Amino acid sequence: MALMITDECINCDVCEPECPNGAISQGEEIYQINPDLCTECVGHYDEPQCQQVCPVDCIPLNPAHKESKEELMAKYKIISGKA
Repeated sequence: MALMITDECINCDVCEPECPNGAISQGEEIYQINPDLCTECVGHYDEPQCQQVCPVDCIPLNPAHKESKEELMAKYKIISGKA
């Protein structure tokens, strides 16, 4: 699954630079995650870096974008040019 940022986000700016795929950007009110670019850091790290640095734990899995680890790895390979 891709991740998502909930409305508990305090706009602290710590998650955006941690995303190796550039999936996090400032939305109209809070940060948002582009599910087409989010691989939950598969291919880069063992755990999603945005979740690790978020001080308010507002980055859960996005149930609208269910993906297996294999699908996330395939997406990583496409995004990184390693396909």
